[in-house]
Amino acid sequence: VFEQRMDEAGAERLNLHNELRMAIERRELKLHYQPKIDSTTGQIRGVEALLRWNHPERGNVSPVVFIPVAERFGLINEIGNWVIDEVCRQMHEWADEGMRTRVAINLSVHQLRQDDLVARIEAALKRHALDPSQLLCEVTESVAMGDPDTLQRVFDGLARIGVFISIDDFGTGYSCLINLRQLPAAQLKIDRSFINDIETSKDALAIVSAVVNLAHALGLKVVAEGVETAGQRDILIGMNCDEMQGFYFARPMAAESLHDWFLGNKPDGAVDFSPSAMLEHIPT
Repeated sequence: VFEQRMDEAGAERLNLHNELRMAIERRELKLHYQPKIDSTTGQIRGVEALLRWNHPERGNVSPVVFIPVAERFGLINEIGNWVIDEVCRQMHEWADEGMRTRVAINLSVHQLRQDDLVARIEAALKRHALDPSQLLCEVTESVAMGDPDTLQRVFDGLARIGVFISIDDFGTGYSCLINLRQLPAAQLKIDRSFINDIETSKDALAIVSAVVNLAHALGLKVVAEGVETAGQRDILIGMNCDEMQGFYFARPMAAESLHDWFLGNKPDGAVDFSPSAMLEHIPT
């Protein structure tokens, strides 16, 4: 049964599509960076690049809104290619200013189906004179387990050139431990939905503890996302979770703000950067 709101929703998506296409041309898309905190030292050891769109009339448009539009109308590969190059450019600029850190980017299922994805990433790294180990590619669990053959090819290619791989949102999809063993991932990222409840739910606590132990048994590092309280932080430290990320430590920020933090101009009570955010590689 047709309802008027269905037509309105379709028109809104079409408008967003046209405006998003213009946003790409006008360079309205920006990257913000959220620190990842080393649980042992309490210092910043890396960051995740997150896409932001500041619309001239709508204001800040959430990625939850515009990413599905980009995927539906075939813009996601163009945006993804821009993210790859922009992250590499930014890492090179930071390196010139004395700040060398690992940056994580998110890869969509559409990008993973690009035949030239690995070659494109390798070219961007070479163009900006970067060590491949500075780049970490995050792929959601549902994508990683949904098409293992395609993922195996891409992951093998990324591993060959020295780029690290992380399975994002772990625990929310249909995990296949056989595939997890075969994919050359270096890291698991526990979904925020479990972290939200670890102070109050025995089930969530047990799941997070089990994932941390499983990952370590497989030789993988573990990142907990969505950490918002000191209690969550303390529990994760007690579990030997390797890294933490969330509003408790910092919200995503512009590249300039992150660099100021690196130079010591940080908010009161904020953590420090590690003396070298690249002291060691993530084990493969």
